[in-house]
Amino acid sequence: MEVLKIKGGAHLRGHIKAAGAKNAITKLLVASLLSDKRCRFYNVPNIGDVEVTVALCQEIGMQVEWDREAGVMEVITKELKTSYIPQRFCGSNRIPILMIGALLGRTDEDIIIPTVGGCDIGQRPVDFHINALRTLGATIEYREMKKEGAYFAHAHNGLRGTVVTLPFPSIGATENTILAGVTARGSTVIKNAAIEPEVVDLILFLQKLGAIITLDVDRTIRIQGTRSFHEVEHTVIPDRIEAASWGMAAISSRGRVFVEGAQHLNMITFLNKLREVGGGFDVKSNGIEFYYDGPLQGGLHLETDVHPGFMTDWQQPFVVLLTQATGTSVVHETVYENRFGYTETLKEMGADITVFRQCLGGKECRFASNCFSHSLIVSGVAPLVGKEIKIPDLRAGFAYVMAAVLAHGVTTITGLPYLDRGYENLIQKLGVLGVEASRSIPEKAENVPIPVPRKASAGLLQPAGLST
Repeated sequence: MEVLKIKGGAHLRGHIKAAGAKNAITKLLVASLLSDKRCRFYNVPNIGDVEVTVALCQEIGMQVEWDREAGVMEVITKELKTSYIPQRFCGSNRIPILMIGALLGRTDEDIIIPTVGGCDIGQRPVDFHINALRTLGATIEYREMKKEGAYFAHAHNGLRGTVVTLPFPSIGATENTILAGVTARGSTVIKNAAIEPEVVDLILFLQKLGAIITLDVDRTIRIQGTRSFHEVEHTVIPDRIEAASWGMAAISSRGRVFVEGAQHLNMITFLNKLREVGGGFDVKSNGIEFYYDGPLQGGLHLETDVHPGFMTDWQQPFVVLLTQATGTSVVHETVYENRFGYTETLKEMGADITVFRQCLGGKECRFASNCFSHSLIVSGVAPLVGKEIKIPDLRAGFAYVMAAVLAHGVTTITGLPYLDRGYENLIQKLGVLGVEASRSIPEKAENVPIPVPRKASAGLLQPAGLST
């Protein structure tokens, strides 16, 4: 088992580049399955979730050429080899369920998809996905098989456009319904849709591909079905989660970091909250520079929400930032009910955090009176101390890295596959910013055979001049 060791105390300084958004490219790859045309993507991050998604798509017939260093990927799915996603992908990430929406318009065969996975941050039911696709004419059922569940779906009579109203603006359900609506006969209208930047990026890609698709200001997406597609070139938007994470790390460590690619438009709510606590930032033409601008002030009230609200994936590192702000702040998580598990480790490192089941916010959320610990109070300034910790999920992983940078002494972190899923060149970026960090296998484990997982990148087509 690999460990990451970080020596705390550094003031982060330097220039790094935000990678392409994990939550955009993974969906774009699935969307490319709609057609048999070639699609070329730029700014593709070399991370675990992209590898898994590539492996999923290759399983059913996609051909892939990936220059990892250049961040360029070219894909084409001339024909489907199968519409069955093997059970070994069960729980790998949240992408398999989106295969249903993409494949319903590509095949008359039964589509078999394993159960979804991802981080353990609360229930992320697929009911919204299933009900929306059924409204469009799909037949979907859940069956137990090989000790694991799978979804069986088909649309033998084709999909028909209709009005789909989502009970909650779920990103995944919105994306799945969009993918199905592209090839449905007639017009599909999605009400109460998610409008996150990654969803908009998907819409832009699909318009290039051939879809007639519009986004109205009232969370309504309209799609006119088509079967006529074109080749596409598309640049993946920068990852707003990574950009914000490095910004918070810079400010909390009393440093200064320029994040190339950070986009002002997609980070407005985050930047407002950053300014409320006294964090400094300058928006440049090609990114945002984050810097410590004097003592941070607490007294903040923060509620996570769907876009354009404060993103739930910004919450964990922001709590670490608040441990370095004087006074007391309140954080109310309204998107996922189980996203505060990481706080116990922060408390062991010295943070002053108290978790509550009540809604400590301006609005009552879905989790009110449901006994979920979804609000917290954090007080600072709290000196943190390094320790041995294990990462429970992807975004908590960066919060721990950030806490380790702030802590006195050395912090040893395990559970690194979570970080690998979403952060490209993490060790290199820490080094560039002046942090002493190393990744290794402990000596006592060196002689122990380590199971080698199936590499998601195995089998990638490598043309001349492209590297793995």
